Amino acid sequence: MRSNMDNRELLSLIALQHIPGIGSITAKRLIEAIGSATALFEQRTELSSIIPDVRPSLIEALNCPAAHRRAEQELEFIEKHHITSLGYHDEAYPSRLRECDDAPILLFYRGNTNLNPHRVVSIVGTRKCSDYGRDLCDSLVRDLASQYPDMLIISGLAYGIDVCAHRAAIKYNLATVGVLAHGLDRIYPSVHRNVAAQMTQCGGLLTEYVSFTEPERQNFLQRNRIVAGMADATIVVESASKGGALVTANIANSYGRDCFAFPGRIYDSTSAGCHRLVRHHQAALITSADDLIEAMLWDTPQSGRPEVIQRTLFPTLNDDETRVVGLLGQHPDGLHINTLVVESGIPINRLSAHLFELELRGIVRPTAGNVYRIIG
Repeated sequence: MRSNMDNRELLSLIALQHIPGIGSITAKRLIEAIGSATALFEQRTELSSIIPDVRPSLIEALNCPAAHRRAEQELEFIEKHHITSLGYHDEAYPSRLRECDDAPILLFYRGNTNLNPHRVVSIVGTRKCSDYGRDLCDSLVRDLASQYPDMLIISGLAYGIDVCAHRAAIKYNLATVGVLAHGLDRIYPSVHRNVAAQMTQCGGLLTEYVSFTEPERQNFLQRNRIVAGMADATIVVESASKGGALVTANIANSYGRDCFAFPGRIYDSTSAGCHRLVRHHQAALITSADDLIEAMLWDTPQSGRPEVIQRTLFPTLNDDETRVVGLLGQHPDGLHINTLVVESGIPINRLSAHLFELELRGIVRPTAGNVYRIIG
């Protein structure tokens, strides 16, 4: 996998990540306004005329030689270790994640799999999983692999359910990607080094953090948004009443993504979080891969589809709307909005506007779970 960025833009993106007080959302807004990270630094002194509401303190913050020195060090590390850098405009950047407001402007990736397959699920859970949780994880991945051999499994390479999900994916020949809370110079926890090495051959390791970043607590909370944002659905296998898996589930909900949880025995502390998610309607209860497949409408037959609805039936549609109507016409049971984003290539903010317009005109209708269907 190769990035389409030149080194100047890559250096500027890395430097931008190291500017104090500028997070992902602000960084993306600045880049969109001026065209590139390189132009942002080159035209720093002219920013107030280009972006009238920009704060003087932000302009001053961009004058940071230390950030550029750190970027040059990181570029050397990237080139030496053959790491792929993915800016958020790169075609290979995870398209589902790109649609999240707080998605990182830059990712570092070591691996060999496509980050934008047709189906992606995140599997998360407690670090102190039970035999029940391990067995659930294994059977879930096994059954998904038997039906969708091109599925991608995302998790965080942590103890417990995370590493069980990765191991099961390797066992059943599914691609799997671990999202790290540190740089690619290390593996944490170190006992998962062998699993990580296997993953680079059948998936990969992904992070927003530069080399020599320590695996600090706040980084794990930050990386959970990537775990949730990369996937069509987040599945919580086991979780205590508090923990990172619940954080990931809440983030998935905030992104409008589907979330599912497996039940356990009512007295098991390792299932208390799953039960709470279901009780508060933050996750749908599932007991098997078949439940997930049915809820995600992945069991819709792929043969015998009706003919694509032609533009001649709706002569006033623009090109984007025609693409959306055509895709929905091929799927009478509807498509999830995330699938529409991937298959149409239309950014979610623009797609949402088109879907609303098509709904007002009586051409499509939304149903439960962010699924859209053609009318008639």
